[in-house]
Amino acid sequence: MSEVERVVVRECGTYEQAQRAVDFLSDRELEVSGIQIVGRDVQLVETVTGRMTYGRAAGAGMVTGAWFGLLIGMLLGLFANPDQDPSWVTLLFLGLLWGAMFGIVYGLIAHAATRGRRDFSSRSKLEASRYDVICPVPVAGRARQLLAEMPTS
Repeated sequence: MSEVERVVVRECGTYEQAQRAVDFLSDRELEVSGIQIVGRDVQLVETVTGRMTYGRAAGAGMVTGAWFGLLIGMLLGLFANPDQDPSWVTLLFLGLLWGAMFGIVYGLIAHAATRGRRDFSSRSKLEASRYDVICPVPVAGRARQLLAEMPTS
């Protein structure tokens, strides 16, 4: 399969602007299946959300463990024999309880293992300095014409 030649038809400052441009082209019934949104000059941005303490580590572990335990309880409830095994509500509750307890222990151990080297929680995301809307050459001319008509709001 040969690679289709593509050209930049619009440079945007944000991903949302690039999405709006492609949506505008789609609304004008341009063939958008080959269009790409390409982030340029990508960097990792980490935002610190707070200090990580033993209490926060235990709380985060408890929530994660409870969800996992709930999932295990649901799976066990699906395959349980209703005549011999406990009810599915009991299995859900026990899964939630055991999952939360193991999550707390795991959260505390994981936090202690860092030995203070990372005493904060954070959220990471990739950001680009600009986003290019790139079209296959056969539709690029029409795309440029349509984008010239696009409102700037």
